[in-house]
Amino acid sequence: MKVSVILPAAGLGTRMKGAAAESTGTSRKQFMLLEGVPILVHTVRKFVACQHVSEVVVALRAEDLDWVKELLAHEHFQKPVRCVEGGDTRQHSVENALASLAPDVEIVAVHDAVRPFVDAETISAVILQAAHSGAAIVGIVPVDTVKQVQRHVVRGTLNRDRLVLAQTPQVFRAGLIREAFQKAREDGFVGTDESSLVERLEQVEVTVVTGSDRNIKITRPSDIDLAELFLAEEKEKVAG
Repeated sequence: MKVSVILPAAGLGTRMKGAAAESTGTSRKQFMLLEGVPILVHTVRKFVACQHVSEVVVALRAEDLDWVKELLAHEHFQKPVRCVEGGDTRQHSVENALASLAPDVEIVAVHDAVRPFVDAETISAVILQAAHSGAAIVGIVPVDTVKQVQRHVVRGTLNRDRLVLAQTPQVFRAGLIREAFQKAREDGFVGTDESSLVERLEQVEVTVVTGSDRNIKITRPSDIDLAELFLAEEKEKVAG
């Protein structure tokens, strides 16, 4: 089973401001440093280490292609890690990466470049589930009560038993995700994630694999402190 992982990494990081951005010299989350290593590299390492992953494809802004290729080459990964030009939106970046995949790719996983703490067990579980059912995402049940509001007024309380907070990886059979992107392009539909595109296809069900609250998406300055703690714990676990 050939599995390609797409990491969209062309974002501009508009929500990452303040001290975290100043200390690393960039507001672009994927290139911020954790113990001297860009977050993107930490994420790539997790997928290269997974036995079920065949290759990793990183979608980047055109101006980042050369230096990121050099950065990744220095890692001497034991699996192919390629860079392709992304687009102005996540959807465009993923679509460009999809177009670069070989015809024999059977499974496609898409993962946020700024979720470097996904574990190998979760990666394997969601890949194997997608291989079986066609489409699977990682998600966790919210611990907070979720309110439905309109203009700052509560209109209802949602049942948490029927809700999940979607994470990544989101994994699909290659033909299915290609069909979903083609339909979205034809309809002018812009989704919030890859699953939202696949969900529009008839007779397709997306399965949820239980994720972890450690699989954080580094988005705000406060996330950097938590990321540094998680990284220190990972290193301690390996050393122990």
